[in-house]
Amino acid sequence: MGVTKEQVESSLTSKLKPSHLEVIDTSGGCGASFAIEIVSEQFQGKRLLERHRIVNAALEDEMKQIHALSIKKALTPE
Repeated sequence: MGVTKEQVESSLTSKLKPSHLEVIDTSGGCGASFAIEIVSEQFQGKRLLERHRIVNAALEDEMKQIHALSIKKALTPE
């Protein structure tokens, strides 16, 4: 079985403490593909590529089972 939306939300919430997080399972329920919008203070002063790397690192375990991850927005609270 693939990763659940709740697992992705839990990992990102515990590791990045976002002020806004939206996780959408775009795989039709099999947990292989997700779209993410996240706002976190941990992105402060980071370029877009660095922000994406932070998200990927936070989902290191889940990424072993996720086929596609689309980070739609990775923003700071400002």
